[in-house]
Amino acid sequence: MTFFVAYLDKSTYLLVDDHKKIAIRYVSRLWFTMDVASTVPFQSIYRIFTGKKHEGDVFGFLNFLRLWRLRRVSNLFARLEKDTRFSYFWTRYCKLICVTLFAVHSAGCFYFWMATNYRIKKNTWIGSQIDNFEDRSIWLGYTYAMYWSITTLTTVGYGDLHAENTGEKLFNMFFMLFNIGLTAYLIGNMTNLVVHSATRTFAMRDTINEVSRYASKNRLPESLKEQIMAHLQLKFKTVELQQDEVIADLPKAIRSSISQHLFQRTVETAYLFKGVSQDLIIQMVSEMKAEYFPPKVDIVLQNEIPTDFYIIASGAVDLLTYKNGTEQALSKLGRADMAGEIGVLFNIPQPFTVRSKRLCQVIRISHWNFKQIIQPHDSDGQIIISNFLQHLKDLKKEILEEIPFCTELLIDMQMEHDESCEGQQICETSISSCRDDNMEGPPASSSPCSSQFPMRVVIHGHHPEETDKMEGYKLRKLILLPATTVELLALAEKKLGKKFRKILIADGSQVEDLSVLRENDHLFLC
Repeated sequence: MTFFVAYLDKSTYLLVDDHKKIAIRYVSRLWFTMDVASTVPFQSIYRIFTGKKHEGDVFGFLNFLRLWRLRRVSNLFARLEKDTRFSYFWTRYCKLICVTLFAVHSAGCFYFWMATNYRIKKNTWIGSQIDNFEDRSIWLGYTYAMYWSITTLTTVGYGDLHAENTGEKLFNMFFMLFNIGLTAYLIGNMTNLVVHSATRTFAMRDTINEVSRYASKNRLPESLKEQIMAHLQLKFKTVELQQDEVIADLPKAIRSSISQHLFQRTVETAYLFKGVSQDLIIQMVSEMKAEYFPPKVDIVLQNEIPTDFYIIASGAVDLLTYKNGTEQALSKLGRADMAGEIGVLFNIPQPFTVRSKRLCQVIRISHWNFKQIIQPHDSDGQIIISNFLQHLKDLKKEILEEIPFCTELLIDMQMEHDESCEGQQICETSISSCRDDNMEGPPASSSPCSSQFPMRVVIHGHHPEETDKMEGYKLRKLILLPATTVELLALAEKKLGKKFRKILIADGSQVEDLSVLRENDHLFLC
């Protein structure tokens, strides 16, 4: 009886939990009548009211209505299969066993009932084997019935128990046809369960075999082959931990909350983001991706194009460089340390190789996403620049020597940072005095002198149609783009030692407004 189970309204697609509506709907359906009929003990009621114990067997047929309750058992198994607290394999396995036992038991009992109700007992399947079987123990008859049912279901068919009359032959025909479908159902489900549990292992073995053949055909170095194998094995071992695969189908709000829970504390600890606003941290964490690396695998390659930088979430990595064909360890990085950010912020090829020492989890963010998030946050951009400058000052001398243009760029970034800070103070002072003189004016929402996150460009001291190769790159400099063309010409004169009047791009067009320029543009001054 289900008077209190909520249901889904098919017209409004809303869940109805009103007890009165649920009861009215249940009582007005056929299910209620069948539930009552399958529960009432008709034969026992007949005996109570009539006092007859051995009559009224006709009501025994009504006991078949109790089979209606089997649909409750089916719903029970359906709920258990969806319940993650129980093993799907064993729940499904128990259901298949129950289905098999029920089919065997029902067929055996019905077959025995046909024998007991036949006119000539000796012309039945069990009467031909056992004389006066009705007077023998009911368990003997049940054993014979189950033996026949199981041998028929399994298609063994020894032939010692066989149909003796037309009714039994017809029943055997239908039962054997039913067994074809039941056997196919059982075998198909069991095969699916066994194969499903081993699918991941099969996929891993096939992938590793394919990669091994690829490495052998292309004669890859043994060290590189070992790195590939280690990465593939780790991928299959940590498939449940892969952030993208686990939460890809979830709403963005839930994905962001998960990323904040997993990585926010690590990002806040990283030196580059110390002191920045919580809003910026949350935006960056939402765009970060997690990856796992096995021991002795390269995460960043030296001279690689700078597209991402990494924060070590767990484990440890080595900072390496190559000199004269030999590998040299420069430093060791641990949890909350950053790798690859120098190449990204300087926009130069990665100056170091980053290799994992043991199993590592890293979170990465692309240069493009990082820049898009930083641009609206002027004050946070200044904090990040200050943190980066301070980090560069604290680096070891041998590390600084491996970074091209580091000394000049470090001086330029410090000058730009100091000038922007001074300009910010002057602007704030001017706005403050202006508001003192005119208190009725609306308060300024933000300073007009606030600087954007610095943009890097390459300047050339010649016309676009000329070349600077003969000068050994003396007329080419990587700089931070100033605010105005006047400042750019002055900075170019200081860097290149020549006086310029025009700013051109590669196609010869003259630049009059620096706001149209993009990151990494090449400017030609003449």
